[in-house]
Amino acid sequence: MTGQTESTLVICGHGMVSQRLLEALCRARVRPFTRVIVFNGETTPAYNRIQLSLLLAGETDETSLALQQDEWFRDNGIEVWNGESVVAINRVDQTVTTRTGRVQTYTHLVLATGSRPAKPGLPGDDLPGVVTFRDLQDTRTLIESAARHRRAVVVGGGFLGLEAAEGLRQRGMAVTLLHRSNHLLNRQLDRVGGQLLQQHMEERGVNVRTGTAPKALLGRSMVRAVQLDDETLISTDLVLFATGIVPAAELARTAGLECDRGILVNEQLRTSDPAIFALGECCQLGNTTFGLVEPGYQQAEVLAGVLGGTAPRAEYRPVDTPTRLKISGVPIFSCGQISPDGDTESVVWQDHEQNHYCRLLIRNQRLTGAVLMGDTQDGPWYSQRILLQDDISRYRDFIAFGKNYCEAAA
Repeated sequence: MTGQTESTLVICGHGMVSQRLLEALCRARVRPFTRVIVFNGETTPAYNRIQLSLLLAGETDETSLALQQDEWFRDNGIEVWNGESVVAINRVDQTVTTRTGRVQTYTHLVLATGSRPAKPGLPGDDLPGVVTFRDLQDTRTLIESAARHRRAVVVGGGFLGLEAAEGLRQRGMAVTLLHRSNHLLNRQLDRVGGQLLQQHMEERGVNVRTGTAPKALLGRSMVRAVQLDDETLISTDLVLFATGIVPAAELARTAGLECDRGILVNEQLRTSDPAIFALGECCQLGNTTFGLVEPGYQQAEVLAGVLGGTAPRAEYRPVDTPTRLKISGVPIFSCGQISPDGDTESVVWQDHEQNHYCRLLIRNQRLTGAVLMGDTQDGPWYSQRILLQDDISRYRDFIAFGKNYCEAAA
């Protein structure tokens, strides 16, 4: 390639959102780029990261994770360089340099660098045996560790920590889960829901300790114990941190792009450089960063329209995305407000025999939040009520029983 005679799209990163962008671009009748080149920091092409917990638990294998086969990329003329991350961007010459020294020019550049695990920076967190759970290589490391060791401490009671704890338990390890908040999944569940989930996990054999946090990790050649903030010591062979994520914005920041917590973008996912875009967990729109795949998918569709010319004025606007999870076999759905305040009333329904729980929050005869456990089939209908903010007074007395009852009453 010489100069800018060709229209070349370069994408940094090949995760689920990056792959969705590629597929959206390929759906267009007219291909806007002469070349599409993807530099992937991982050695494996885009895979279903959501299924890593099933891989850890031994319920699936690596071959089932692939999002597309090699021939799909060949058929669509997409060049993918695996294990070759971009380490520098020259915005003047419009080139990127990879870790192998390859220099590639671009006319359009998309940063889809994702995120990295957030670690609290405790003494001893650099000891062997201290790990995270974000990608396929992390999962391989955990599977290998579970085959050699007996005890694990998982730090973080969000969905990633819960999935990791359950996966290691299924691998035969004795697992202790630590969570700083007073109940599990405190961003998705109310207190009662979190306590019910804790009870379920403890019945399955995971030792859960809420309202506590590690103070230090102890050991010499490898981690041997976790010291808690109340000075309690927990012996262990493995410590897994699942305490959140940080947008991977270092590449953009070094290149002089405007960054805050993430790479700053506008509604068209354009950065402070008009030739460079960003999407997914690495980007930030206003004050909002993104930790779920669904917003990234929505961004990918918008950006494909902008880059491909099919919707050049399309804009991405964040919406309240419902949380759909399955933890230790328990389906969970939450949307909108999750805990009551002085202006809301709660409708609570619980089936102790079936382990079903429902809390709905209502303000001025409009649904503002829903938390469901065990039976989540009406979650999307509740989510629509929250989004539309329609008046529920006609079926208010039946709201806890779901869509069919309410539509019959209306």
